[in-house]
Amino acid sequence: MEERLVVAGFGGQGVMAIGQLLTYAGMIENYNVSWLPSYGPEMRGGTANCSVIISGEAIGSPLVVESDSAIIMNKPSLDKFEKDVLPNGKLFIDSSLIDRKSSRNDIDVYYIPANEIANSLGNDKVSNMVMLGAYLEITNAVKVESVLKAFTKVFGERKAKFIPLNKEALEKGAEAVKNQRKVLV
Repeated sequence: MEERLVVAGFGGQGVMAIGQLLTYAGMIENYNVSWLPSYGPEMRGGTANCSVIISGEAIGSPLVVESDSAIIMNKPSLDKFEKDVLPNGKLFIDSSLIDRKSSRNDIDVYYIPANEIANSLGNDKVSNMVMLGAYLEITNAVKVESVLKAFTKVFGERKAKFIPLNKEALEKGAEAVKNQRKVLV
C-alpha cells in the first residue's frame, strides 16, 4: 500500500495539521511516512501545501509530484494541483470556498461544503477535519482512531479537550461523501 497525497489551501486553514495528523496516524499504524510542508511568502492567509506519503515500503523521496489524492481548500490550490492528480485518483474540494467544478473526468471528485459543516458544529476552525474525514472515508489511508490518537501529538495535551469536536467533524466529513457516493452510483 502506498498513498501519495497533496493537501493545499490558505495558511491558517489547517492544511499542515492535516498532513501532520496523517503522518502521525501512519506511524501509529506502523507505516513508513513522510510529510513535506511548503509555505508561500506569507504565512497566515498566504498559500500553503504539504505532501504526505503513507507506505508499506521504504520511501525514496518525500516529494509528491503526481498524487493519488489531493485535498484542496481554496481556488488557487485547485488551479495549481488539480492537474497533478493521477488518472483514477481522488480529488476532494472544499465547495464552501471554491465555486468552480473540476475540469477532470478521469478522476473521482468529491465536493465537500467543509466551512458550512464546520459552522454548523459551532467552530469554523474544524473545516480541515471535515475535509480529512471525507478523505479517510474514501481512501481508508489510515484509521480515524489513529488520527484521534495522533491529535495530542500534533496539538499538545492542552488541546485534548477539543478531540470530541474534531471527532464529530471527521464524522460529518465522512457523511458528506457517503451522501455523494449514493448520488454518483
